[in-house]
Amino acid sequence: MRFGFPSAEALGIAFRPCRDDDLSFLADLYASTRAEEVAQTGWPPEAQRQFLDQQFAAQHHHYQLHYPDADWVLIERGGAPVGRIYVAERDNMLRLIDIALLPSARGGGVGTAIMTDLLRQAEALGLGIIIHVERHNPARRLYDRLGFEFAADTGVYDRLEWRPAGQAGT
Repeated sequence: MRFGFPSAEALGIAFRPCRDDDLSFLADLYASTRAEEVAQTGWPPEAQRQFLDQQFAAQHHHYQLHYPDADWVLIERGGAPVGRIYVAERDNMLRLIDIALLPSARGGGVGTAIMTDLLRQAEALGLGIIIHVERHNPARRLYDRLGFEFAADTGVYDRLEWRPAGQAGT
């Protein structure tokens, strides 16, 4: 792993590279981020889960294909997985491919600590950060608070960028 997360570690959070045996957890984590949305379809629970598993598999394949050199990091608390963060460096920017926490790990400062650590490291490297976020994602408030700015409308997602102090946007 190229990145460290000292503020998050102070909260009892640990990090390690993702492994193949983490795929079941990662699929459950993905499902937890989309469960409310998919529940609105009215599909039976089995069909909802099947759809979410297919969507996870497609997303995972896409990430692996397009970001082969990324850091694929599992987030743990007390030895149990609670999230993931995927980061790649491209074109003198860090691309925050994905960050997700289980519902039980949200709202307690973990995401803020992880993002603050990532911003500090990006600044030390002289790199900005790019993230694509759905417009109505509650995490958007965190990114706004941390100084991310709207850069582009990409359809369902807004592209947000953060740049170190004194670095002009492109």
